[in-house]
This record gives sequence, structure tokens and C-alpha cells, in this order.
Amino acid sequence: MAVISELIRSEADGSISFGDYSLADKKKLEDFKHEGDLYKVKTFADITKLEKNGMFVYESVPGTAVENFNCTSDSLSFTVEGKDDAMITLELEPEQEYDITVGGVAVGRMKTNLGGKLNLSVELDPGKSVEVNVKKA
Repeated sequence: MAVISELIRSEADGSISFGDYSLADKKKLEDFKHEGDLYKVKTFADITKLEKNGMFVYESVPGTAVENFNCTSDSLSFTVEGKDDAMITLELEPEQEYDITVGGVAVGRMKTNLGGKLNLSVELDPGKSVEVNVKKA
């Protein structure tokens, strides 16, 4: 996996890929159309953030590259890569429990807060991608 040089793109399977953690300066792309929705991405070495129709979806600190980001009514999955370990925040259903799998290992069940935010830490090594799966319990 590599950085997403176009900042965000649609994939053949209906998912999206976004982010470029190799950038020294912040770049953003707004009004990216995908399956009837408008996406906005901001990305660089320190942070990667994705919004859908003006609403928060994903944020990582430091910045990451995300491939095959796919969200359904009861699950979310993606592959992530970065230079350093990342703290990832996802917007999901408020006060709902989710089973989390990182790199094929079940890391447990987590509950979102009142705002629907779920925070997880992902250990990353440069040049290696890690699969993340979040499924409603």
C-alpha cells in the first residue's frame, strides 16, 4: 500500500481510499463525489481527517493513508498505513458497543460515547498496512 497521491479516490468495490501521511504541508480536497455523497479530506504528516456530507467520519493522529474504507449500517472496515503508531477516531452510532479487530486480532469490545465517537490505537510500521474491522455487537 502507498499514500493516496490524489488525496481521495473511489475504488472498484465501492469503497474509498484517502490520505497522504508523507506530505509536509496540509492539503485538502473538498466536494469529492462518491455514491451520491460529498466527501472532504484534509491530510498531511500530522493528521488525516475525512468528512462525509459535512459530518465527521475519520481522523488519525499522526496522518495515515487509508484504503478500502467501507461503511455499512453495522460495520466499518479499512486498511491503514502510516509512519508511526496512530490514534484513530471514528464516528459511529452513539452509545453502541462494537467488536474491534486490528491486524486480524480481536482487541475487544468498545462502546462509543454520547456523540458516537470511538477511539482506538493502531500500531503501525512504515510500509506495512494493517486491517481494521469494527462490527456492531
